[in-house]
Amino acid sequence: MPLSFWTSWPSREALSREGSNRTRVWIGRAIRIVVMAGLLWSALAGREFRNAGVGLGLAVVALCVLALWGFFRATLRRRLWPALGLLALLEGGAFWFDMGNARVPAAVVWGASAIVSMAQLPLAAAVPCMVASLTAYAVRSPDGWPSIAATVVGLGLAGYVVRLDAEARGNAQRLLAQERAAREAEAETAALAERGRIAREVHDVLAHSLSAQLVHLEAARLLIRRSGDLEADRQQILERVVAARGMAREGLDGTRQALSALRGEMAPVEDYLRHLTAAENASLEVTGERRELSAEAGLALRRVAQEALTNVRKHAPGARVAVRLAYVEDEVELEVRDSGARRTFRGGRPGDLGDLGSSGSGYGLLGMRERAELLGGTLGSGPAEEGFVVRLRVPV
Repeated sequence: MPLSFWTSWPSREALSREGSNRTRVWIGRAIRIVVMAGLLWSALAGREFRNAGVGLGLAVVALCVLALWGFFRATLRRRLWPALGLLALLEGGAFWFDMGNARVPAAVVWGASAIVSMAQLPLAAAVPCMVASLTAYAVRSPDGWPSIAATVVGLGLAGYVVRLDAEARGNAQRLLAQERAAREAEAETAALAERGRIAREVHDVLAHSLSAQLVHLEAARLLIRRSGDLEADRQQILERVVAARGMAREGLDGTRQALSALRGEMAPVEDYLRHLTAAENASLEVTGERRELSAEAGLALRRVAQEALTNVRKHAPGARVAVRLAYVEDEVELEVRDSGARRTFRGGRPGDLGDLGSSGSGYGLLGMRERAELLGGTLGSGPAEEGFVVRLRVPV
């Protein structure tokens, strides 16, 4: 058995009444009141304390109560020597009662000293103090040995049970405090994650959409400024303004979708894809058993489909587009395949996203790839046998 088992104090939660329920607190108070009443009754009703001895008996009772209170305060602060000194004062009060033939108060003080020493002190000090108190009671008690033995064993077991109960309560309090701290940390982590999610939505929808609008509007402004004949450049200016308006509309739609996702009010992905493919003259195929998706997964599917179709419209106008949504065992897969001409990639390397990484719609396949990875999924894109393919997989 390690040395710390004998020398360590009971936990602070065990030494204090912190966390105790009301029933336990009132039971403890009732026991103390009964003990106090018994001591006072013995001091007032016993023949040993009649006349002038009554005041002295009451004074000793008050001194014992104060010593017991101080003992609890000292043990709560884990001050061993003051606690042992106050316990010795209690023992002295018990001997004073015994010398005055006040057996009941003496037995009560000895028993209380044995129980509180076992409950409040380190075992290395508690066991000798309890043995000393019970030995004094056994030696001075006028009862027979069977009665004395039963009382001594009962008080010893009572003290140890009180210690075990206090330790169990202290452990429960520590576990409760740890659980509360873990919940607070979890709530803080969830709040930070939600803030990051909102920041991504704002960035994906508003920041890119507004920047694309600024590009078109700035181009229109430069055309107006440098052109001497507005009629000659009217068509170009109109195209820029129309493009900016389209970006604004897409940004507004994306903002509404993001807000709906944050509120958990998004429509099914299949319905969104039907509307999107109908507007883009693309085909849609849904396979597998439909399952409930998280808001983040549903939003990622929407954004990737929108981004892929926007890229087709920009880089392969007129190409046939096929969209496939497949529910498999533990994930959902979105594939957007077109039959357009092979793309020109940045640096001449096949598989490089180049301009496809950030389209005019503002979301960008690179940003979608990051979103997929945050969800534990993958996003791949590149040339296929005919045209280009974008494939997203996210867990469900």
